[in-house]
Amino acid sequence: MRTLIRGGTVLSSTGAVTADVLVDGETIAAVTAPGMLAGQNVEVDTEFDATGKYVMPGGIDAHTHMEMPFGGTFSADTFETGTRAAAWGGTTTIIDFAVQPKGSSLLSTLDNWHEKADGDCAVDYGFHMIVSDVNDATLKEMESCVAAGVSSFKMFMAYPGVFYSTDGEILRAMNKAADIGGTIAMHAENGIAIDELVARALAEGRSEPYQHGVTRPPELEGEATSRAITLAKVTGSPLYIVHLSAAQALSAVAEARDEGQNVFAETCPQYLYLSIEDLGKPDFGGAKYVASPPLREKHHQPDLWRGLRTNDLSVVSTDHCPFCFKDQKELGRGDFTKIPNGMPGVEHRIDLLHQGVVAGEISLARWVEACSTTPARMFGLYPRKGVIAPGADADIVVYDPAAEQTISAETHHMNVDYSAYEGMTVTGRCETVLSRGSVVVDRGTYHGRAGHGRFLERDLCQYLN
Repeated sequence: MRTLIRGGTVLSSTGAVTADVLVDGETIAAVTAPGMLAGQNVEVDTEFDATGKYVMPGGIDAHTHMEMPFGGTFSADTFETGTRAAAWGGTTTIIDFAVQPKGSSLLSTLDNWHEKADGDCAVDYGFHMIVSDVNDATLKEMESCVAAGVSSFKMFMAYPGVFYSTDGEILRAMNKAADIGGTIAMHAENGIAIDELVARALAEGRSEPYQHGVTRPPELEGEATSRAITLAKVTGSPLYIVHLSAAQALSAVAEARDEGQNVFAETCPQYLYLSIEDLGKPDFGGAKYVASPPLREKHHQPDLWRGLRTNDLSVVSTDHCPFCFKDQKELGRGDFTKIPNGMPGVEHRIDLLHQGVVAGEISLARWVEACSTTPARMFGLYPRKGVIAPGADADIVVYDPAAEQTISAETHHMNVDYSAYEGMTVTGRCETVLSRGSVVVDRGTYHGRAGHGRFLERDLCQYLN
């Protein structure tokens, strides 16, 4: 099966060029000057005219939580519904987090997540491993995880009693990661201090969703980020800060990178566009925006955009972890600590970041880098993913930069009853999406299927000094 995408502006991390893209089976066969293949009488089965459109590598969302257990419930998107929504938004690969419960093994956890995802995904997928129980057996199993294509390990400085690891436990895991070439991904918030602020708020009768933001101040994200960087420096471990939201944390990352340390960070669209004001919406509406780290004051946003321009923020992921407002978020009425933490976003990441291009915050090249090429390199998928080039998987998005759309729960495809960006009008839309050569979305029609997506065994981070 051959597909020709004609006359589009092919985007990469190095620039843009008008070209034709030939897909043969599941891979890209050629990227040529416009019309060259027609002159050679190359036979194709399907053609797409991409004149006036961008042709970009399929997005890679390196931070999702499908079917994740939290507070007695589960995130609302299954691997089937979540990857279908991802495809609608031009994301053709997700990397989800397998959650190790206390007292269990990493490999049994990995088996459980394979069972959840196998046969259900519409696009390709990989896993990170959440390490919540640091002991000799867990450290040994980290080696087996790398051999099984899971080369990144998330740890938490937050959530005491659930996922929290002490500095000593983090040090042990980082030493192991340094030995085996793995990457430690860190949720960097000072959970011990946060718990004290939370207890004070509840004791004083402050229980509304807005208090979630007040009790997790940006200074405690900055402190934890700096501490994680110090531990990584001592051990020589690569460090990837997840969902960075605050200027204080970004400053610590930038300083470490300037010194040549293997420190990387991602941010998320919610921190670029939403703010702590959303947590104060009336009628318990702020619960829709409860996630950790929390939404910050708006003055953090220019710093985050600058971090994206300078590559101190390397990746934009979503931390997609949707809980329905009805029956799930409402569990926290009267006690903000019982509101399930997480927001939906996997469907709109590429469109939302494109608004940064429209506004002049980032270039087209940075858009492609942050959405696709850099996560591919960061997590050992390049050059199979993240690039329009011969031999790469034919994960391709034809993107109409002039189209307008209004984001709404009424039209999105995520399995959640609200949108964090309800009513926001954006410029740009995915017109056609291919996953390994198969058309999964085309001009408003879904053609994908559960089971098309394959598990990706990932190599090590490709940015290490």
